[in-house]
Amino acid sequence: MKKVFVTGADGLLGNNLVRLLLSRAYSVKVFIQTGKTPGYLSGLPIDLSYGDILNPLEVSNAMRGCEVVIHAAALTNTWPTRGELYYKVNVEGTRHVIEAAKAHKVSKLIHIGTANSFGAGTREQPGTEKNPFTAGKFRLDYITSKYEAHQLIMQEVINNQLPALVLNPTFMIGPFDAKPSTGKMIISIATGKVPAFTIGGRNFVFVKDVATAIVNAIEKGRIGEAYILGHENLTYKDIFSKIARLAQVKAPGILMPPFLILFFGRILGAMGSLFGFEPGISYPLAAISNEVHYYDCKKAINELGLPQTPIEEAIKEALSWFEKEGYLAR
Repeated sequence: MKKVFVTGADGLLGNNLVRLLLSRAYSVKVFIQTGKTPGYLSGLPIDLSYGDILNPLEVSNAMRGCEVVIHAAALTNTWPTRGELYYKVNVEGTRHVIEAAKAHKVSKLIHIGTANSFGAGTREQPGTEKNPFTAGKFRLDYITSKYEAHQLIMQEVINNQLPALVLNPTFMIGPFDAKPSTGKMIISIATGKVPAFTIGGRNFVFVKDVATAIVNAIEKGRIGEAYILGHENLTYKDIFSKIARLAQVKAPGILMPPFLILFFGRILGAMGSLFGFEPGISYPLAAISNEVHYYDCKKAINELGLPQTPIEEAIKEALSWFEKEGYLAR
């Protein structure tokens, strides 16, 4: 039985990933930030360890005895849009995981990146793992720092024979989104707080499908490769309509003109910076919402057995979990 070390285990992806690893009889050790509680991991038959991803000694000590590492921990906030902490957590934290993995001679390091590290495409020509990075133009340090971490992994593979690969999920939907992260969109629509949609779109995927591909990568993933993990390319109008129908609420019916959402993004972003609050939308997010970010996931389907569960099932499970946990009543 292989022992798998998981960082970021208490997040949306981590919670689903740990449960799948256990169901496949892997021994699981999770690394949780000191001061946090295990949250929804409580009661699971896992080995809990605590520490700081910015402390290389704590990372190394916690990893001792593990054969496989899945590094999912990251600072994924989009507000503030810029900040040194993104690079400390996402780049330096990844460096600490790499050094510990090398010291303990793990058999495989699976780094969880983001599809944004590859240029997106259109519905006719969706982005693939061959597309160069273009999302730096949005000036979001989350995106840029994750791209740098991706490059760091690949450099270590080439220069130091690190047995690593990168998995790059798109927009994940599903249960155990306690923060919530991507689930904010679902909650907002289900509670009638989104009156409009923009002209853009993106790729959506069931978080459990992503977890399946990650676990499959322990045996199937090729060293030095990257895989986009996604499924359906949908406009925001389409995804909002699907969520509204399943939540049994009225779908947003107003198309927000690009110039108007950019105006709101700039004004709200400036107010958030001035008065110290997180705005509903910032200028970078407004710019992103006006574009399509579509991807082709055939490589992961063919090599990692990435499932393609209908996105309606992902929405149903997310809505059910949010309702059970009281998010829709808040």
